[in-house]
Amino acid sequence: MVAQRGRGTAVATVPPLRVERAAELPPGVRDLASGNPDERLLPPLEDSLRRLEPTHKLYGGEAKLPELVSYARADFDRDTIGGEIAVTGGALDAIERLLQTELRPGDRVVLEDPSWPRIGDLVYALGLAVEPVPVDARGIRPDALEAAFRRGARAAIMTPRGQNPTGAAVDSDRGAELREVLAAHPGVLAIEDDYVAPVAGAPYVPLHGASGRWAVVRSLSKVVGPDLRLALVAGDPLTVSRIEGRQRLGPGWVSHLLQRLAAELLQDRETAPRLAEAERAYAARRRALVDALAARGIDARGDSGIGVWIPLRDEAAVVRELLVQGWAVGPGERFRFRTGPGIRVTTAALEPEDAEALADALAGLRDAPARTYAG
Repeated sequence: MVAQRGRGTAVATVPPLRVERAAELPPGVRDLASGNPDERLLPPLEDSLRRLEPTHKLYGGEAKLPELVSYARADFDRDTIGGEIAVTGGALDAIERLLQTELRPGDRVVLEDPSWPRIGDLVYALGLAVEPVPVDARGIRPDALEAAFRRGARAAIMTPRGQNPTGAAVDSDRGAELREVLAAHPGVLAIEDDYVAPVAGAPYVPLHGASGRWAVVRSLSKVVGPDLRLALVAGDPLTVSRIEGRQRLGPGWVSHLLQRLAAELLQDRETAPRLAEAERAYAARRRALVDALAARGIDARGDSGIGVWIPLRDEAAVVRELLVQGWAVGPGERFRFRTGPGIRVTTAALEPEDAEALADALAGLRDAPARTYAG
């Protein structure tokens, strides 16, 4: 419902958007909530910026920079991903255009439960309905996905590795099961959000099959920097043509300055070793926290990506108490639909010694005596 001054209330065609301002953390608080990569592990920009040619891109030329498309084609080929290539202004931009061109208000979209909050916000903003499907340590569950399709879901947004917030990664057996489910529903659009691909710490396993409607989205935000606002997309020819057709009705193309910078960074001979170093560092930092928590009897999940999910009974109290102790973490309420409570910890810049300190803090909260109104 939407309130209209002087005219009462009415049913909105699409819900009002939830706009959350970034919270300013108190001095001395460690930010483990924002989901940022470690800036020290991102490729430096200076040399690539100096190499950019200061030329203009005019109307009517190629929308996609050939050098970037060539890099994307080789990258997708390494994972035996065929199809056509699109360049969008980030992962959410790609997903929004996919949903806009394929679905109509009221259609149901499968989302992982728990999942990245902005995906759910986007689905709601487009007037679509969320169909939550649970995630386990091997990714989205095939039986629940099949049930969602039988209830009429027309699209599914799934993460093959680095699942946010649980860190789940799809293995070969689970991938085969998911492809079998999707093959039985060829009219469903399968969107793979492979947003952390080169630094995920787990191999890519395809969720889509050789036929049907599909797209694999690879953002550069966690790889070469969030400010680049660019994603590479592979998909079946019809799906990619619809993405690009919708793109022409809006911005027309992604800035060639950004595309050239991305191509320079990705093709620089120093970048691949740096990304390999980042992947190793992120894996070590995830494992350090999971192991430190396990040593204190606390279960946690974080097999890939840049975060760890910790199931907890009273997430609100834990988030509040950790903030008092100097740790800002992500409350699970923002991520989950029907999943039990927990917190998401961004481990991208969490060194092993810090992991021990955070584990001590969590163990202390678990072991603290319960308070009552009497004191």
